[in-house]
Amino acid sequence: MTPIRWTYAFVDRPAARLAEAQAFWTAVTGTAPSPARGERREFATLLPAGADPCVKMQGVLDGSGGAHLDFHVEEVAAFVRTARGLGAGLAADHRAWAVLRSPGGQAFCVGAWQGEAVRPPVVDGCRPDQVCLDVPPSVYDAETAFWAALTGWDLLSGSLPEFRVLRPPAGQPVRVLLQRLGAEGPASAHLDLACADVEAARARHERLGAVFVRRGTHWTVMRDPAGGTYCLTGRDPETGGLPAARR
Repeated sequence: MTPIRWTYAFVDRPAARLAEAQAFWTAVTGTAPSPARGERREFATLLPAGADPCVKMQGVLDGSGGAHLDFHVEEVAAFVRTARGLGAGLAADHRAWAVLRSPGGQAFCVGAWQGEAVRPPVVDGCRPDQVCLDVPPSVYDAETAFWAALTGWDLLSGSLPEFRVLRPPAGQPVRVLLQRLGAEGPASAHLDLACADVEAARARHERLGAVFVRRGTHWTVMRDPAGGTYCLTGRDPETGGLPAARR
């Protein structure tokens, strides 16, 4: 097992609306965008002050976007071999980094660790700290087993029966939530923010251009100015856990 040294949450949005998405997410996270990179200038990193980044953005040509995980390790080739041995498919091999798909069809990336170690601070009571994998019910158990084996992280029960959590080692910036969907469909993913006060966060995000979609048990679904959905969740921004009274 090649340990995961750092994890990025990728926010994927339509390329034509990437500038709108970037303006919103830099404001929400208190970050500055890196120079654009990639053949189509489709990639950017959200840079916090005095810490290492953990959120990146990508402009996609097909679909409405979503999110995906980007694991950084010391030995990329070894991690790719492990992932493929667990059933992942290789979508693209760039040597220094690779794109894979889980057995259930969820895209993720692996790249070389660059020494990242200090997670970004909480900004206005919120922290983007979780990628939620939205998994069709027919492959939920298999996907849970795959991601648990791939990461080697602690697998925990969620607050509701349809959730399982993969908790990374202390200091890692992004954890993984697996949500069993109520109906069959393609695998997808979205970003979750841990918020000390969900309603206050909602009001701030709406002032920045986001739109309220619906309220769940411990979360509020929002749509950003580029049309992508994400969740504001009532979790401790420092620990990622729910308050004891809500467990």
